[in-house]
Amino acid sequence: MNMQQKRFFLSENEIPTQWYNIQADMVNKPLPPLNPKTKKPMKPEDLFPLFSEEASRQELDQEHAWIDIPEEVRDLYKNYRSTPLVRAYGLEKALGTPAHIYFKNESVSPVGSHKLNSALPQAYYCKKQGVTNVTTETGAGQWGCALSYSAKVFGLEAAVYQVKISYNQKPYRRLVMQTYGAQVTPSPSMSTRAGKDILTHDPNNQGSLGTAISEAVELAMTTPEKCKYTLGSVMSHVSLHQTIIGLEAEKQMEMAGEYPDIVIGCFGGGSNFAGISFPFMRHNILEGKKTRFIAAEPASCPKLTHGVFQYDFGDVAGYTPLLPMFTLGHNFMPANIHAGGLRYHGAGVIVSQLLKDGYMEAEDIRQTEMFKAGILFSRAEGIIPAPESCHAIASAIRHANICKETGEEKVILFNLTGHGLMDMSAYDQYLSGSIQDFEVNEEDVKRNIDALEKIL
Repeated sequence: MNMQQKRFFLSENEIPTQWYNIQADMVNKPLPPLNPKTKKPMKPEDLFPLFSEEASRQELDQEHAWIDIPEEVRDLYKNYRSTPLVRAYGLEKALGTPAHIYFKNESVSPVGSHKLNSALPQAYYCKKQGVTNVTTETGAGQWGCALSYSAKVFGLEAAVYQVKISYNQKPYRRLVMQTYGAQVTPSPSMSTRAGKDILTHDPNNQGSLGTAISEAVELAMTTPEKCKYTLGSVMSHVSLHQTIIGLEAEKQMEMAGEYPDIVIGCFGGGSNFAGISFPFMRHNILEGKKTRFIAAEPASCPKLTHGVFQYDFGDVAGYTPLLPMFTLGHNFMPANIHAGGLRYHGAGVIVSQLLKDGYMEAEDIRQTEMFKAGILFSRAEGIIPAPESCHAIASAIRHANICKETGEEKVILFNLTGHGLMDMSAYDQYLSGSIQDFEVNEEDVKRNIDALEKIL
């Protein structure tokens, strides 16, 4: 091995041909989603009106550890995969740490983030089924951009509800979606019953992923035979598609001659964290390896560190199935932070079960700490990261600094989920000193969580 090799790539024929389904290997399987009306476990066919049939089957598949990637999807993956595994020599030097820091650079995709890894197969399955329209929600716009592009590739019409605060903060992501041909609506809006109800109660509501999900689901359910809802995080089939990240990273870490002691991903609903961590986590489950897995979430929306494990809706209006997850309560309204992709009240069911069982940990990161980390990383490595990704960087820096104190040469791997070149207004506010830290109000969280008892 060349000790100074910076980037590690796989050839096209080494791109994985299957996704990894961790549900098949989990000791304690995730509890089933429940029908909100009957409170009975849902079968794949119960999800058909909402999702594509193949996505619905993948969602509840707890038997097959490996799921084939369709050849049409894999051919499109070749436009940007493999993504590079990068040794962060510059960051190591800036920190003066003995730790070896690596990051998987998902910002090199056509839409600038990891979200395309699931948008392409979801659009493909809809097209194959004869669907003509897809709807979705998006926070910062990374998922909305990915779905808009994927819909156009497969000849589908896309309608995107973007969280209103992000719609206003990040106009260029909205323009990217519109360039790809999508219809973009700020959420909450007056175009759906859910949006009208929210705005009637709170006319100045700036939205959250929970509100945007309600609107997108409502639109999809108006013509379920021709329109399907697609989701960029939280659901198990999304986590499945994202495992291409970690499966590539496994091979690339082997090329580098190392294996991670710590794996880190930022955390909103769980898609990128699952993508980088699940392929490595299977070795902890099956072989007893001791790698640590850390989810880095915002201190203003800390469902893993401050929430409870309970059945809850995935949206504000209560349209979705009831999901067993760590949650702050579906009515929780996060502060208007710039990491719009992490402003979600709950966590995916697989990640929630793994956290409950002690296979992973969570840390909450304040806004000022994550921007400081992003600035340091950009000056050391040349890449300006998205605010979401800055949470993972901040966590990696925390653990690299611990190594500096202890003298340990631990190997740290984190997922750089996307670049921040369309988030520069956020950096502008940080550099001008106007960024605030937000933390949860424990009384509000308790009130929301207490209200969940009525659901069951």
